Amino acid sequence: MGRTVLEVGADGVALITIVNPPVNSLALDVLHSLKESYDEALRRNDVKAIVVTGENGKFSGGFDITAFGGLQGGKVEQPKPGYISVEVITNTVEAAKKPSVAAIDGLALGGGLEVAMACHARISTPTAQLGLPELQLGLIPGFGGTQRLPRLVGLAKSLEMMLTSKPVKGQEAQNLGLVDAVVSPNELVDTARKWALDIVERRKPWVPTLYKTDKIEPLGEAREILKFARVQARKQAPNLKHPLVCIDVIEEGILSGPMAGLWKEAEAFQGLLHSDTCKALIHIFFAQRGTSKVPGVTDKGLIPRKVKKVAIVGGGLMGSGIATALILSNYPVILKEVNEKFLQAGIGRVKANLQSRVKKGNMTQEKFEKTMSLLKGTLDYGSFRDVDMVIEAVIEKISLKQEIFADLEKYCPPHCILATNTSTIDLNLIGEKTRSHDRIIGAHFFSPAHVMPLLEIVRTQHTSSQVIVDLLDVGKKIKKTPVVVGNCTGFAVNRIFFPYSQAAFLLVERGTDLYQIDKAITKFGVPMGPFRLADLVGFGVAVATGTQFVVNFPERTYKSMLVPLMQEDNRAGEATRKGFYLYDDKRKASPDPELKKYIEKARSISGATVDPKLVKLSEKDIVEMIFFPVVNEACRVLDEGIAVKAADLDIASVMGMGFPPYRGGPIFWADSLGSKYIYSRLNEWAKTYGDFFKPCAYLADRAAKGIPLSSPSVQGQARL
Repeated sequence: MGRTVLEVGADGVALITIVNPPVNSLALDVLHSLKESYDEALRRNDVKAIVVTGENGKFSGGFDITAFGGLQGGKVEQPKPGYISVEVITNTVEAAKKPSVAAIDGLALGGGLEVAMACHARISTPTAQLGLPELQLGLIPGFGGTQRLPRLVGLAKSLEMMLTSKPVKGQEAQNLGLVDAVVSPNELVDTARKWALDIVERRKPWVPTLYKTDKIEPLGEAREILKFARVQARKQAPNLKHPLVCIDVIEEGILSGPMAGLWKEAEAFQGLLHSDTCKALIHIFFAQRGTSKVPGVTDKGLIPRKVKKVAIVGGGLMGSGIATALILSNYPVILKEVNEKFLQAGIGRVKANLQSRVKKGNMTQEKFEKTMSLLKGTLDYGSFRDVDMVIEAVIEKISLKQEIFADLEKYCPPHCILATNTSTIDLNLIGEKTRSHDRIIGAHFFSPAHVMPLLEIVRTQHTSSQVIVDLLDVGKKIKKTPVVVGNCTGFAVNRIFFPYSQAAFLLVERGTDLYQIDKAITKFGVPMGPFRLADLVGFGVAVATGTQFVVNFPERTYKSMLVPLMQEDNRAGEATRKGFYLYDDKRKASPDPELKKYIEKARSISGATVDPKLVKLSEKDIVEMIFFPVVNEACRVLDEGIAVKAADLDIASVMGMGFPPYRGGPIFWADSLGSKYIYSRLNEWAKTYGDFFKPCAYLADRAAKGIPLSSPSVQGQARL
């Protein structure tokens, strides 16, 4: 159990230490203990002042997120509204008759920073991170942060910190007025003790944060700042209510005083805690942290081997992106191409990726040169003799990949991990001409590889657990979220999303407006609709991957001739400035009236007829007809044991395909609608539009029993 520890020094300063490893989170028991420690320090005659700190170099990472599930489900008794923010933080910490100073090292996030802000001064180390990231969880600061942060750093900066959830480091925090001094870790507690005694002797000011007014902008200016913040919040997150609630609560404190603001904050926090958005974002938070636990692999006690050098075969868009991601994390990389021209182009792409960081001020010129020096180019396999991992990133051509893997087995050391970045091809096919099946693994990055946060790790039935553990470690070191999945056409992410674009083609050929589809999908929260996305990735990629699914799942794919017909007229997407949209010099997309002729021709080839119901389809129906087939395919993936758990599919869809995180991923979203509803809708469409919509057995079973789709599949678990 978490707690606080009270120690009184000879100087008359009580040191209260928050103890709740690993980040000293503020579980309810810690907060109760904090109040008890304060009460004791205030009672004792040998205590003149108080210093609050955290154990093991971390002040506090904030409220214990694991407790939210219990609070939301009613399994844990909720403290009455305002108990923590008013009774503990305000009436006990801030209103104490003895001054307190927060000694901050490591993290002071969320509730941790809120406790620190209630102290009468804050001393920090230069590397400490201070912030209020609650909005990332669909919440607002609930321990007084909406009232105290504006009074310490001003309204404009506090809004920025809360709405973006970005922390600041010690030095910036001092410049802003959030902390009073910055010192080294070994001076931290001593400085805080002296500062606390200086407050007692009135050598330092003693003003409760809640009643500071010097940083708050004049009322007219404050109203303008709040108005601008609302406009930006609506523009950037039109589907989210909690950023606007946060602004309303801050405004209440400005207009009606800090206590009114605190009570409004407490009430709003309770309401948001039970919202669908909060539940979805907390699900995503834990889903992301759970991907590194793979039953039967990570529980064997294996230690990752050190990967000292990596080789990449292919310097195209994906290969150069992967090389960038690796050298940014200090991995020496050898990039192989077939000729000098391609090699220089590949190295040039990596250089451009890094130069864009220099241009944005995220990298110094010195760091750029040091990072580029980690990359070496080659035209043969001679320098592959001492590499620990190879990632093949050539075009999606089975025969070429088979040839490369046969060569890799010859030239690479016996311990070397042989990875492929294929997005759809079965790994057993790729490794068919090798004997090293135990070290073949998929390392599927998403484009652009140095930016997108997901790494899909694909294992076959032969891949050794050691190789999986090694790649999980590399994924973590290059700051990706790795998700381990099974081997099949398209693996997990591309497999569950293949019906996404196919459903869109089916609707268009039956009368739904193409641009209306993209509009409905982006309004739902996905960055791009299926047609704008097809333009971005290029029709060549779309056809190559689509063909794999048509060949492997012929009974449930929708075959449209729309893209091949457009390709005949040299339309290939954004790169050719003509696809489903027209593109100007700045790559701005606009609808193309000429598209109708291609749609009519595709319709005549497929034999589809215009359905008046689909012509007038509502946005809700468009979203469901596009995404329910995705949910259906995700059910098959779970049933086949391709994914370890439903949460892995959710986080992979959010990080790899742009599914809105505040909807919790496709399975979580589907469970919020209910398996019965999804089954009945798909069944109804299957009768009218064919087997493309036919619900799978896994979905039918859960609908019949009325149980969530995320419930583990016995069959799937057995296959794992």
